Amino acid sequence: MPDGSLTDLLRHGYLPGQERIADAYGRTFTYLRVSVTDHCNLRCVYCMPEEGVPWLPREELLSFEEIVTVVQAAAACGVYKIRITGGEPLVRKGIETLTGMLARVPGITDLAMTTNGVMLGEYAPKLAAAGLKRINVSLDTLDPEKFRAIARRGNLGDVLAGLRAAEAAGLAPVKVNMVVLGGLNDAEAEAFAALTLEQPVEMRFIEYMPLEEAKGCAMGSGGFGFVPNETTKARIAARFGALEPLEVGDGMKGPAEVWKIRGAAGRLGFISAMSAPFCKLCDRLRLTCTGEVRSCLLDGGGVEIKSILRGGGRRDDLIAAFRRAAHLKPEVHKAWDEIPAANMSRIGG
Repeated sequence: MPDGSLTDLLRHGYLPGQERIADAYGRTFTYLRVSVTDHCNLRCVYCMPEEGVPWLPREELLSFEEIVTVVQAAAACGVYKIRITGGEPLVRKGIETLTGMLARVPGITDLAMTTNGVMLGEYAPKLAAAGLKRINVSLDTLDPEKFRAIARRGNLGDVLAGLRAAEAAGLAPVKVNMVVLGGLNDAEAEAFAALTLEQPVEMRFIEYMPLEEAKGCAMGSGGFGFVPNETTKARIAARFGALEPLEVGDGMKGPAEVWKIRGAAGRLGFISAMSAPFCKLCDRLRLTCTGEVRSCLLDGGGVEIKSILRGGGRRDDLIAAFRRAAHLKPEVHKAWDEIPAANMSRIGG
């Protein structure tokens, strides 16, 4: 996370005189996650039921121009990092066009995307040409049959082809996100960690977060259990030896605690939102596909801005909405059984 110094901000396009966004606890915001659709081509067991959820009508979603207007307002007060999310962002028609529009916003110097990778083989070169810098691919198993069990749709081979296409397009180093599910894929942690031995990939292990229809699955009803990242880390260390902690620069800091296997080409990241919340380091707000600025994925609520966008509001009105959302952000999100219901496919994971 940026240290907040003027030098750091200037390096990322921030101009003196602009108002920065801060919350009640002194955290400043330089990162906006932008959900572009609630639709998804998978039905992952930790995200939604097998039959899916009701999709929103197109008119409920923000247009490309509206999304860009919000990002321009965010950039005007110090946000320089944008991540495109969903749902699955690649199912939004014309996503490469939106990517190019966002890449051209003055002040935005870090443009990334999170995808399930199913369509990435087709889109990776288009996204890179449009100005995308980095990509994260969600992949929870290396076993084709288990992939179908977890994602309920799609094919592992398409995701692996997408990873190769992303690397070939220059969207590197690629980050791979694995949600660790006890009794379902946790035994693959060592195999995923081994991917970093010869390749400069960052493998990230993410604790299951109880949202919406999947909430409670980790208590046994969904066929998997919660696994704290300390357990995953210990499992990897038992296989490959003591892990080496890594220091990362301000521009690269984030929610992951970063380690590596001795001598490995890549890195290991551990995102422990439930067992060891990293809220004090959080520098992000979220824009949902329906036009709400949310303070936190798990807690806090948000501020509706679609009416501002469609009612002739000004940039100052959007910035004021950012400030209200920031002040809804809790110091630390609620405990497991107190987290309110929310739909991850609409918020953007």
